[in-house]
Amino acid sequence: MKFTSSALTATLIGSGAIAAALPAIEQPAADCTTTVAANNHQHKRAVAVEYVYQTVTVDDSGNTITAPQPTTLTPTAVGATDAGDVHVTAPAPATTEAAATTTLAPGTTATTTTPEAETTQPATTTAAATQPATTTAAAPATTTTASSGSSGSSSSGNGGIYGDLASFSGPSEQFEDGTIPCDSFPSGQGVISVSWLGEGGWAGVEHQDTSTGGSCTEGSYCSYACQPGMSKTQWPTDQPSDGRSVGGLLCKNGMLYRSNTNSNYLCEWGVDAAVVVSELSQSVAICRTDYPGTENMVIPTFVEAGSSLPLTVVDQDSYYTWKGMKTSAQYYVNNAGVSVEDGCVWGTDGSGIGNWAPLNFGAGSTNGITYLSLIPNPNNKSPLNFNVKIVADEGATVNGDCAYENGSYTGGADGCTAAVTNGRAKFVLYN
Repeated sequence: MKFTSSALTATLIGSGAIAAALPAIEQPAADCTTTVAANNHQHKRAVAVEYVYQTVTVDDSGNTITAPQPTTLTPTAVGATDAGDVHVTAPAPATTEAAATTTLAPGTTATTTTPEAETTQPATTTAAATQPATTTAAAPATTTTASSGSSGSSSSGNGGIYGDLASFSGPSEQFEDGTIPCDSFPSGQGVISVSWLGEGGWAGVEHQDTSTGGSCTEGSYCSYACQPGMSKTQWPTDQPSDGRSVGGLLCKNGMLYRSNTNSNYLCEWGVDAAVVVSELSQSVAICRTDYPGTENMVIPTFVEAGSSLPLTVVDQDSYYTWKGMKTSAQYYVNNAGVSVEDGCVWGTDGSGIGNWAPLNFGAGSTNGITYLSLIPNPNNKSPLNFNVKIVADEGATVNGDCAYENGSYTGGADGCTAAVTNGRAKFVLYN
């Protein structure tokens, strides 16, 4: 979310970026669009939100200049979905999907708004959200091996949930419109199947009647997941006027077509600025929201014990915009030991998984600065069963201390953010 006062602005995934990426509301409203398919509950709803913010001023390198000063801001219009995204239209331009805000003064400083508290109440309209990716060439961050208990095999080209491309290489084969039937899933070239949802490998299906789930049928937008480090490129320019977002390939005349012909590939690499490194003895399911699309938290970054994977960082300067506002990536972090099939789904009240997972990650990059956040999930006040810290990789420059340890955030804040100005940061998972 962005509240700006100067001509030059930048988006920050702020400490407490939850203001722009509110996790699921506990119960669906009566007017919510709902589909249940293979135990996958999908619904979207608008909410009205009032936030209490902290303002933190930083310089153009992301270093803190002044101490937080509480400020109460009330958005003038809000669109949201139960799957984890709140979009705010404020008196100045705003940012959506796991994004708080930064205002860069004409040469030097940036102001970050961070929510300290929030209240929500159901509204009466149906809403949703959306986003795309960017390509950055870089050397692979790290390698990983998968266990036999997951749906994938490795992070560097062997398929499954880890994809078929080496980190930050490819894709090389262009997608051909009208050559693949709608009942076939186009895996490969970075596209991965999320078969545990029971939707033919698709991450989500949005039908012409606004219902979601089930098979990819005529007139539907069929969304797909990309391997860790990548984002899908397909969503139509014309988005629903009611605030919903749609994304994916279009099923037309029984065949799959691109909804965004500006890209010849279905997946693109994000900014090579973040990697998840596990020091744990159990695997961790980190689940990104399918955005644009149903916004279910189903896109997996499944980090095996003692291994690492790139975390997709959205280039917000070229990625999907929602009503002209920049968007970023949001992740739900499950407890260690939860499988990808159990964790990367729509959860239920008190389950502690999916939209009820204890912690969120935020990741986005703008104007050459990458902002990485650890964000509390108001649906789950129980602490995660491991700790997380954001630190610099070798040779990198990371400003700001950001860690989550024993259920508390750095400095006692309600979430925290680090700014990467050079190289790559590590989300370290540890006991």
